[in-house]
Amino acid sequence: MSTDTLCWTDIPVTNLDRAIKFYSAVLGREVRKLSDGKAEYGLLPHDEGNASGCLCIRSDSGGVDNRPSANGPLIYLLVEGRLNEAVEAARKNGGKILRERQQIGEHGFRAVIIDSEGNRIALHTSAAA
Repeated sequence: MSTDTLCWTDIPVTNLDRAIKFYSAVLGREVRKLSDGKAEYGLLPHDEGNASGCLCIRSDSGGVDNRPSANGPLIYLLVEGRLNEAVEAARKNGGKILRERQQIGEHGFRAVIIDSEGNRIALHTSAAA
């Protein structure tokens, strides 16, 4: 049994191919385009058994409209040891930087961005470099 509090996240997008390109560049790892037979989605890179998520266009099964937003919960994505590179990749791939690299106490460093779809996302590293 996992002790992670966060187990999955759906990141809403309006253009799946653009979002896959953006997140692949920012994370420095391939976001795979997959299909469940009903809809295509982008699976975020992760090791088996670890928390992850996907980029999705469709509304969820509960009928809730799932749209990109700069409001609401702030999702942190790990870019360990490559925060500056990830921020630059965000800039080059249609993202906007809301907060440049900043220290967050003993928890490391983060930058807050708007992704290519309009979502507010935090990029996180524990490394000083």
